[in-house]
Amino acid sequence: MYESGEDYLEAILRLQLENGCVRSVDVANKLAVSRPSVSRAMGLLEKDGYIEFVSGNTINLTPKGKEKAEDIYGRHRLLTAFLQKITGLPEDQCEENACRVEHQIDVDVVNGIKAWLEKNQ
Repeated sequence: MYESGEDYLEAILRLQLENGCVRSVDVANKLAVSRPSVSRAMGLLEKDGYIEFVSGNTINLTPKGKEKAEDIYGRHRLLTAFLQKITGLPEDQCEENACRVEHQIDVDVVNGIKAWLEKNQ
């Protein structure tokens, strides 16, 4: 899956956690992208089995989509916490950097960071 697809799945999950339901316009606002871009991305995610539309325009993650989104968001939160811990920089700056790294990081590195954070809490 491409980085942009991961960003969309993560945004949907975060919006569901914040608001309960998600519409395309919510995703567009969260990611600061155009509604046509969201429409195209949602079509691809639906085709690949990551999302489904219910009640007309409400977006739901499928079990496959929820698993992928939770993995991405978990890496995001882990990296944010790690960067804050080791740099002492503000959360928003660490979160912005975590967002760029979360798509490329190896599983072994994620596991190493988890172990380090548990040891150094």
